[in-house]
Amino acid sequence: MTLLMTLLLLCVVLILGAVRRVPAGQVYSLYRRGKLMRVLQPGTHLVLPLLDRVAHKIDLAGQTLRFEEPLADAHDVRGTVYWQVLEPERADAVFEQVDQLIRRGAQEALRSEPAAVRSDRRDLGARVKQSLNSALRERGMMVTRVDLEVA
Repeated sequence: MTLLMTLLLLCVVLILGAVRRVPAGQVYSLYRRGKLMRVLQPGTHLVLPLLDRVAHKIDLAGQTLRFEEPLADAHDVRGTVYWQVLEPERADAVFEQVDQLIRRGAQEALRSEPAAVRSDRRDLGARVKQSLNSALRERGMMVTRVDLEVA
């Protein structure tokens, strides 16, 4: 009787582990043996509980990233970058490093601008956005807006 209850409990645990519910506005990347198997779209999915692993839960609605960049001419540039994932399959490979990619891209774009041009925040934000998009588009992501404050 104890063996039957243990087997029944084990079956229930495996069945519960096989069902994944993905909320609307998100996708999950499903890995098996360290390789991307597929991207789970919103809804209910069956997976292999001991083999499959959800590596990333990607929000498709959009993300924000605040940064502060000290520049050589003694000005600080603070800003917010609004970005979103367009192609989860391509974005999954670099999803954990996206904050670093955006910060590095913004630093390079700001340092390449001459000091006289930095005074117009709106134009500078548009150029930073264009520079970031050229790097992120090939990775399945897009910057939607850049708000800058020059101190």
